[in-house]
Amino acid sequence: MQQDKDNKGSMTVAEAGRKGGETVRNERGREFYETIGRKGGATVKAERGRSFYEEIGRKGGETVKAERGAKFYEEIGKKGGDRVKATRGPNFYEEIGRKGGQKVKKLIEEGKRAARAAMEKQEGTSPAEEPGASASPPSGEPGPGRTE
Repeated sequence: MQQDKDNKGSMTVAEAGRKGGETVRNERGREFYETIGRKGGATVKAERGRSFYEEIGRKGGETVKAERGAKFYEEIGKKGGDRVKATRGPNFYEEIGRKGGQKVKKLIEEGKRAARAAMEKQEGTSPAEEPGASASPPSGEPGPGRTE
């Protein structure tokens, strides 16, 4: 079995690779690796599709969970949350929570409107034909029978 040394015996293949990588980094900069990594990722995505990344991510996650346990994810999630809080401030979570809540509220309202329209279509009537029916109130104002 061949050893991990080159012919002269002074440097391992791993050491030579590391030294070459450092030389390229020093000459071209870290951005070079980021650029070629993005290009390579785009090529793999074009050839294998997004599902390939989903599959290898899932497999990797399962391996990490098996090796380190579910508690590991809890720990790194907390570290990440603390880092975000430190860099963006504690109000950041309030802001994104409010935005998320507004989005959910909007989606619920759209769903209710679509359901009413489907019911009316099924019954063969439209809101304009019904006595006492009116258009929806402007956004942010409660309509008849609605409370905020």
